[in-house]
Amino acid sequence: MATFLGIDPGLAATGIAVVEGTGMTVARYSYGTIRTEAKALLSERLNAIFEEISTILARVSPDAMLLEDVFSLPRYPKSGISLGQVTGVLMLAGHRAMIPVHAIAVREVKQILTGNGNAGKRQLEATVRRRLEHPEPISPSHASDALALALVGLYRVGPAPAQTGCRTRKKC
Repeated sequence: MATFLGIDPGLAATGIAVVEGTGMTVARYSYGTIRTEAKALLSERLNAIFEEISTILARVSPDAMLLEDVFSLPRYPKSGISLGQVTGVLMLAGHRAMIPVHAIAVREVKQILTGNGNAGKRQLEATVRRRLEHPEPISPSHASDALALALVGLYRVGPAPAQTGCRTRKKC
């Protein structure tokens, strides 16, 4: 069985999700959100995200971490910069925990799960909910997006090398 941590980065709210399973079969999943205070300094907010994700990595010890890749919209360039800062902190946490980190474009995630790279948030959430047989809407959308990333990890990255005794795909 393999474990994947999906992360939808955001300065105000970072979605996190853990999916465990084999191949296309999900055995367990959980999700949540890391929130930071808007009034706090940027460095404090980034540190809070780093500490929280480091704690989760130590507790879960996933086979891989999948992040939504950085993007920027012409209308909101500051949001793209902020997203890049949060993604950098998350990648650093993964690297320090010796967890393989994969950045995946949101269009690719949507294409894999819904068959439509331009799917909206509602369509992606509905697809994630259906695949997990989750009985109610998954909220907030950051958590649903993180679950989508973790599912893609399960489907595309593959199982952990259990026969070697390694906890990750790194050489032992």
